[in-house]
Amino acid sequence: MINKKKKKIDLYTNVYTLGQHIRMSTNKARRIIDQIRGRSYEETIMILELMPYRASYPILKLISSAAANASHNMAFNESDLIISKAEVNDGTSVKKLKPQARGRGYLIKKSTCHITIVLKNISLYKEYEELYINNRKIFI
Repeated sequence: MINKKKKKIDLYTNVYTLGQHIRMSTNKARRIIDQIRGRSYEETIMILELMPYRASYPILKLISSAAANASHNMAFNESDLIISKAEVNDGTSVKKLKPQARGRGYLIKKSTCHITIVLKNISLYKEYEELYINNRKIFI
């Protein structure tokens, strides 16, 4: 039997936010998510405020909610947060019937999406790097 080690996620440095059943196409949301993945929180807020797309507003709300959770629950500084993971998945389709000629009904499908955003605190990693570099200088 092969034991595969699972990658452990450090829950003390990550903050998750999940927005479900957002009424927009997944492709339109992915176009914006691809622009902000890996950027800092402050840079992301500036980018999303200046983007002309309709999908940028719900994503902006999710990111600001995640940052508020990080600052309130975990006492993180907002300037140390980066977007480590951002993904968009398909949600359920809202189905409506539009009446057509001869008593028929035409099915209209309106897509929804689920947006997951993970913010990571990089101040802990900065402290670790400083300790590592300082210890290395001592030994050299």
